[in-house]
Amino acid sequence: MSNRLEIAGRALQRPLCNHCLGRLFASVSRGLSNDQRGEIVRSSLPGSPAPPADSSECYVCKGLFLELEKFAKIAAKASEGLEFNNYLVGTKVDAELREREEAFWTEVGAAETESIKTELNREIGKLLENKLGKQVEFTNPDMVYLVDTQFDRIVLDVAPLFVYGRYRKFSREMPQTRWMCRECRGKGCPRCDGKGRMYDTSVQDMTGPIIMRHAEGEDDFFHGMGREDIDARMLGNGRPFVVEVRRPRKRTLDLPTIEKEINESAKGIVEVEGIRMSNKAEVRSIKDSTHPKTYRVRVRFQSSVDHGKLNDVVGALAGKPISQLTPNRVVHRRADLERHRTVRSIRVESFDGLEAVFVVEADSGTYIKELMHGDEGRTQPNVAEIVGVPCEVLELDVIGIGDQGG
Repeated sequence: MSNRLEIAGRALQRPLCNHCLGRLFASVSRGLSNDQRGEIVRSSLPGSPAPPADSSECYVCKGLFLELEKFAKIAAKASEGLEFNNYLVGTKVDAELREREEAFWTEVGAAETESIKTELNREIGKLLENKLGKQVEFTNPDMVYLVDTQFDRIVLDVAPLFVYGRYRKFSREMPQTRWMCRECRGKGCPRCDGKGRMYDTSVQDMTGPIIMRHAEGEDDFFHGMGREDIDARMLGNGRPFVVEVRRPRKRTLDLPTIEKEINESAKGIVEVEGIRMSNKAEVRSIKDSTHPKTYRVRVRFQSSVDHGKLNDVVGALAGKPISQLTPNRVVHRRADLERHRTVRSIRVESFDGLEAVFVVEADSGTYIKELMHGDEGRTQPNVAEIVGVPCEVLELDVIGIGDQGG
């Protein structure tokens, strides 16, 4: 105790408000504000000077704590019209003030301190709690107020909104996400006929903008559990996805209406179901998922194939590992790596001598087209090699995603 009084005595050689005095001993006791703590410390030291009558004369804060109410009012006004459930406050404090505070700690030998930023965050947060009628949230706040105390400015960091669903895609001429032109990067050029993109629409275009409009957001991003090829349909239980809406003004959405609107506007090209609210953690889970996929693939052989050869395919591939180098068709934009995957099951659904339809369940990330034709030997083993006749893929459908939501 005597050591703390010595520190207080040295500190009070300079004019200090109770906030800045109390902050020197912030970790000593709980349940008190620094203002209260400073008052107690001051009264415990005989002959200690009173706080400066003009708080702007405080050596550390220069009267900054007189402006708490002003900062809270500016912050509350800045977020008018935005729907959010909770918030957090951060502050930007003049560097000269922070340096003065840290030098002062060293000068008086204080080691149980709290920074002025931390106290400002807390005290402004308390005032905002009363004004907004909302709770502070430290982990995943809907809104973060960044208060610039030097210039009386508020920067709002509005947390994104996340909406989950599953989609089916019935077109063989549409990508999952917007595909910007590689030549002009969206500006418009002869290659893309001035459109700035390689395809007129996408699953993202048929879902994201509708959700964004209901949330009154500024931009939308699409996160899918993998993606199918442009010329592949997505059928069966649908592919999980999350639409992320940046800077939404609304967070309470009419999800059944959104689902109905997406399906009506997509006109049978895309269909969604299971629309519900989501979060950032689920986005990470979807992006990192390794669930197996089931495919239906129709191939045509260059010459007639004996049915017995197809039995050889099933025997050689079912439950077996395969090795795949990055396919020739995508190696220009992806690293040329060797991947090891397992064909969990394969069966022949139909066969007429030249054409066969296979149903294949394989590990996530398996290149199914290359499993069929071999990709000039870059996938081993492969159907064409086992049969002994080259083949081409005519149609590919994803008919099942092996997650629990199916």
